[in-house]
Formats: sequence, C-alpha cells, structure tokens
Amino acid sequence: MGKPLPLKVVDDGAMYVSEAKVYPREVSGHFQRLRHLAVFVLLGLFYGVAWMNLDGQQAVLWDLPARKFHVFGLVFWPQDFIFLALLLVMAGLSLFFFTALAGRLWCGYACPQTVWTEVFIWMERWTEGDRAKRMKLDAAPWSREKLLRKGSKHVLWALFALWTGFTFVGYFTPIRELGARLVPFEWGGYETFWTLFYAVATWGNAGFLREQVCKYMCPYARFQSAMFDRNTLIIAYDERRGEPRGPRKKGSLASVLERARGLIGKDDADSWVAWFARHKSAADLAAGARGTTSIVDAAIHVDEREKPAGEALGDCIDCTMCVQVCPTGIDIRNGLQYECIACGACIDACDDVMGKLGYPKGLVRYSSQNAVDGKPTKVLRARVWVYATLLAAIGAGIAIGIATRSPLIVDVLRDRNALYRTNMDGSIENGYTLRLINKSEEPAAYRIRVVDAPAGITLGADPGAIGVGPGEVRSVGIALKAPAGAVTGRVDVTLEVATLDGETTVAEETRFFGPL
Repeated sequence: MGKPLPLKVVDDGAMYVSEAKVYPREVSGHFQRLRHLAVFVLLGLFYGVAWMNLDGQQAVLWDLPARKFHVFGLVFWPQDFIFLALLLVMAGLSLFFFTALAGRLWCGYACPQTVWTEVFIWMERWTEGDRAKRMKLDAAPWSREKLLRKGSKHVLWALFALWTGFTFVGYFTPIRELGARLVPFEWGGYETFWTLFYAVATWGNAGFLREQVCKYMCPYARFQSAMFDRNTLIIAYDERRGEPRGPRKKGSLASVLERARGLIGKDDADSWVAWFARHKSAADLAAGARGTTSIVDAAIHVDEREKPAGEALGDCIDCTMCVQVCPTGIDIRNGLQYECIACGACIDACDDVMGKLGYPKGLVRYSSQNAVDGKPTKVLRARVWVYATLLAAIGAGIAIGIATRSPLIVDVLRDRNALYRTNMDGSIENGYTLRLINKSEEPAAYRIRVVDAPAGITLGADPGAIGVGPGEVRSVGIALKAPAGAVTGRVDVTLEVATLDGETTVAEETRFFGPL
C-alpha cells in the first residue's frame, strides 16, 4: 500500500451563507419601458379576462366539476385533451425558439415571477423610498416610522396577493358568483384554501424570495446553456471597449472609439476583468454586488499591474450603475452569468451614463458572444428555422383540429354482465350503453343506426330521436339482435349516430358476440 496522504482541514467560514437582500435601483430607458408595458399587458389580461362574458357565459372558465373548459366561446371536454397536450408541446418549443433567438426573453419580460416581483418592488418604492432610503431603513432600528412604512408595504402586498388569489380561483369558479358570495362569506373549503394558498405564494415569491426563485428554484436558468450558442442574443458587456475601467472627469477623455487607443485585445480585456474582480473599488463595494454571483474564478492566477489612468482607460467609468439596477444583484461586467434574466436594466443604466459623458451608447448591449469578440454573427440559423417550422406545423394542426372537431362525442360501452343473451326464438342479443355528449351550445336530436355489420344484425328496438341538451351528457341503453346461427364468435359492428338533418355524423366501432 502507498503512504497515506497528508490531510489538513481548513476552516474558511460557514458552509452556508445567508442570502443578502438585493435593492434594485430605479432606472428608466427603452427596455424598462418595454418591461413596464409587458407588466401592464400581462397583468391586465390575467385580472381582466376573468371578468369577460360571452353570451352570458364567462369567457375563460375551467369548470372542473362539469369537466368542461370554456375558452372564448369554445367548449373543450376531457376527450379534447390532445389539444392541451399539443399546446404544452408548442409552449416548450416556443421557449426553445425564443431562447435560441433572443436569450432569456421569457425571464426578463413575461415570466410570472418577474412580472409580479416588479409590481411588488413598485409598492416597496412607494412606501419605503428609493434604493438608498430602503437600505437605510432596513439598517435602522425599529421606530414608529419604520413600523408604519413596513406595515403599509405589507398591507399593499397582502391586498394585491389576495386579489391575485381571488382572480386565480375565479378561473375555476365563476368569478362573479364567487364575488357575490364574499359578503356574507359563503365560500366552499377548496375556494378558500386555494385563494389563500395562491395569495401566500404570491406574497412570498414576489415579496421575499424574488431573485432566489430564479437562481435556485427555476430549472430554466440551469439548462439554458444547452439552448445557448455563440450566436444567441444575450446582454453583453463590451470588455474590449470598456477595460480597463476607471473614473474620470466629464469631458477630460474621449471615448476609445474616438481615440487612437481603440479596442484592446480579447485576452488583455479578460485579464483586466479578472484583475478588477480582485481589486474592488470603493464604488464596487458601495454597489453591493455579491461575490457569489461572479464567474471570475478566484483560483486563476492574475498578474499584478498598475492601476490604469489617463489614456489607458477604457470607456467604463466604474460607476457600478449596471450593478445597482440589476434585480438579481450581479455584475454584468464579469460576463454572462446564469443569474442574468436579460431584463435590460443594465443596458438602460449604462446608456444613460454614456449619454451624459458624450460617449457612444452600447457599452452594455444586446449582442451575441461572436459579435462581442469581433466575429460574424448569424441570427437566423438552422436550429431557429427548425423550431419555427415545428411551431408553425403544430399551431396549424391545433387550429385545423379545433375547426374540424365534431360537436358530438359518442362512447359505446358493452354490457359487462353477459357476453350475449339467447332469446326464446333462438336469436342472439347483445346489450350496450351509448353515452352521447353534445358539445355544442344548442340542443340537438340524434338517430342511431347500424352500419358495416354482418347481415341480420339490427337494432333490437329503435329508440327513435334522442334529444340531448347543450353541453349535456346522456346515456341511452340499446340492444343489437342477430337471427339464430347468423353470428358465430365475435364480429365487428359499427354504430352511426347522426343529427336528424345529417349535418353531424359520428361512427363508433364495437363488438358483437355470439355462441361459438
């Protein structure tokens, strides 16, 4: 046996570190206006559609007890589950398509966690003030002012969360009926439970967990690397232009794009990023960017160098505004990180600073890794076209399927008590139960006849016209009869159910059994 390896236990602190709170600074700009528009549109749809009525019926209602789903005049039944399956496939492909094309577009603009968190942060700003005031308030001891500000914030959060839970349940119970039974309180147990459950989930996720949901609970951030390539649009910091970073007086230095220095090499820029990650400036420390989010490996050796000044400086003035506005608290200058939700806040903040200095905008911008490295970019590539084609095909299939689906569902259930019955005259009889589901919104009458059956098999007794109300499920007992000796063993029989005018016809195959 070899000699034992010398081991030494090093205690470098606690194994688990409490998550530091992020205080995103308010910023305005093009991408933030798009985010605000997305918030208003998406929340407007969520809270508004539940109250829409079409012909006296709630426009969108998932009526679970009746096993019917109303979607803007269309009624879906459990037998239409194929459309839901295709819709989920389409949603997954849409995620792949938009990720391959424009990165985490869903996370930054449409994810419910992002949308509700944005609204909760607005309410936090209204009650507690801007970033500096919120940080000061949290650090201060408890006082009457702090209690009032914190209390008013949580009151707003709770009311908004309860309204969210009420609206959510309103998609499963008619929302007008639910509201009418609020005072006096006459809700059922499941309605009360799910309203409170969804309200607490909203309050906790958007009010407290926030970016931690994106970082630790959502799997999308973890497998996004499998959908990214060097042509995917991402939010990127142009390190060749920005490094080495450093402060300067306004007007004292032109942009590198207007100076002889120009863009530095990629390796040199990477080295400067790593060097600054180990030599935090006062501005960096004040910004509160957490080291746990950095992609700069502390084990990589970085040569010491003189702090840059004058003509050596890049366009980044190290103001850390990009860090202060980030809702997940990362430093985008360290490169693409899985915590980045591509909200564009850092782009708006940096463009604002560049504009004040008279520098060209775009130091932080939507780009691809190839473009940042000075290589050609191909946005519309093969995988994007494949996703787009699949999406179009599935979407067309769903549309055609819904447009051509029958308003009648027929289920034929054989009598399980007896395989067949022999009558006094020697004829053979099989019993069946027909379940007719009228999926239309109008009453209908149907007739039943036997088709594609061996000679002699007929209806034992014609039930005549069978009336079925709109959205009604009706069961009808029938018998098929065959003369003695006409059927041996098992034969296939087709029953045809049709409206009296013949506009709707459904054929359902079953079995007829006779003696061997």
